[in-house]
Amino acid sequence: MYSQLNLPPADIKLKGDKIWCRLRKKYFKSTPEEWVRQHFIHYLIDEKKYPEGRLISEHLVVYNGMNKRCDIALFNELLEVDLIVECKAPKVKLTEDTFFQAARYNKVLNASYLILTNGIEHYCAFIDTNQNELKYLEDIPAYSELNKH
Repeated sequence: MYSQLNLPPADIKLKGDKIWCRLRKKYFKSTPEEWVRQHFIHYLIDEKKYPEGRLISEHLVVYNGMNKRCDIALFNELLEVDLIVECKAPKVKLTEDTFFQAARYNKVLNASYLILTNGIEHYCAFIDTNQNELKYLEDIPAYSELNKH
């Protein structure tokens, strides 16, 4: 029923067809995308040591007058978004369109890092505003490595 992901095992709580969101503190329908989102949240917190209190899931983004939702956002101490994650279901290929979706959110959020994942493949890019370029990273940085690029 649930896809095997290219992420470390996570202590995911399930209740029937619902999955517990560690950040939102309640159960949601366990769709393939939600399955990836919850595993990635655990990965960021447990493996990459991102502070749970600075992460938010389904963050509202108003883009061109339309309400959109960023899958995962990391806030810094100034309450600015440092990183956004766009999650897709495992069967969804990560394409240029996926990247442009995250980039549209980032026009509003101005994060330094963009991550795309379908639970199988993961891409991370650093937005170097000084050089006006996008630098793809080999790995998703640990929290302690953010802003050192």
